[in-house]
Amino acid sequence: MQARTSDRFQTATLVAHPADASGPVRVVTVQFERREAVLWLRFVVEGEVGTVRWPEAAGPVRTDDLWMTTCFEAFVETPDGYVEFNLSPSGAWASYAFDGYRQGMRGADQTVVVAGLDGADGMVALEGTIQLPAGARRLGLSAVIEPEGGTKSYWALAHPSGRPDFHHPDSFAVTLLPPEPA
Repeated sequence: MQARTSDRFQTATLVAHPADASGPVRVVTVQFERREAVLWLRFVVEGEVGTVRWPEAAGPVRTDDLWMTTCFEAFVETPDGYVEFNLSPSGAWASYAFDGYRQGMRGADQTVVVAGLDGADGMVALEGTIQLPAGARRLGLSAVIEPEGGTKSYWALAHPSGRPDFHHPDSFAVTLLPPEPA
């Protein structure tokens, strides 16, 4: 999977897991840009966004289990494992470090800033930044979308296994570009 690059940022389109192809969302795209040791992200959801279950405002608090409802995620591969970042539309966030595939999970030192939601007819966007871990190499992007009264759909750059698995090494499908020289 290759991300498109513009003069300012890269854009990637997420795909729904084949088992979750129906639902109110038509497309999820992510614009992102490396800014030194920070990665700026803008997740854009298009479709019947009024039928999506958007978490209630919680403020900028570190919280577990955000992926249990509508949530956006970034996974950053490092030389010694990877870091998972969760960005909730509520403003809450989480970051976890792993030594290997789903191994050695612990709270990560890196933080997240969720700038909040904005939208228009048929679209909602969430913007935020994550602190990149040292040696950041490849990037996985994903989203969990929960419709009101429906079944969750799982969106990612790639779905390399039979079930949604954002931790799978082949889900880290974008090479992080080095920061632009000043």
